[in-house]
Amino acid sequence: MAKVVLGKELEQYTLDNQMGNEITIPCCEGKLTLLSFHPLAWTGVCTKHMQLLDSLYDELSALNVVSFGVSVDAAPAKKAWAESMGLKKLQLLSDFWPHGGLAELLDIFISSDGISKRANVLVDDKGVVCYLKVYPIRDVPDFTDVFDFLKK
Repeated sequence: MAKVVLGKELEQYTLDNQMGNEITIPCCEGKLTLLSFHPLAWTGVCTKHMQLLDSLYDELSALNVVSFGVSVDAAPAKKAWAESMGLKKLQLLSDFWPHGGLAELLDIFISSDGISKRANVLVDDKGVVCYLKVYPIRDVPDFTDVFDFLKK
């Protein structure tokens, strides 16, 4: 499959959430979908990243955004991790099989390490990637840029 870049359509893609339920991207008619990629569950920076995203859930929702955390970890591992972090609203999606398939489509998969880059991707309700930003892998993303984009 061809890589999807900013301004291009991402065909519907289905991943399991931490509860084993299928979620299809784009997920909700009339809403933007935020896919916040993190390299691996159970790591310090990724934990802070997902806890921050969970704390921003209502603020993003008020801007017509449904947000998800995404990594290559299997759904059962993501379930245990979500419970250990005490996530309240955020769903974690498993890009486990095909391994890193969605990250690969978005050209943010690091094949040599078998993980995704740390990135925020916004997909509109038509499936068009309207925002994509990659962050240093060791840094928790500052979501200010996402909010600035959404408020334009």
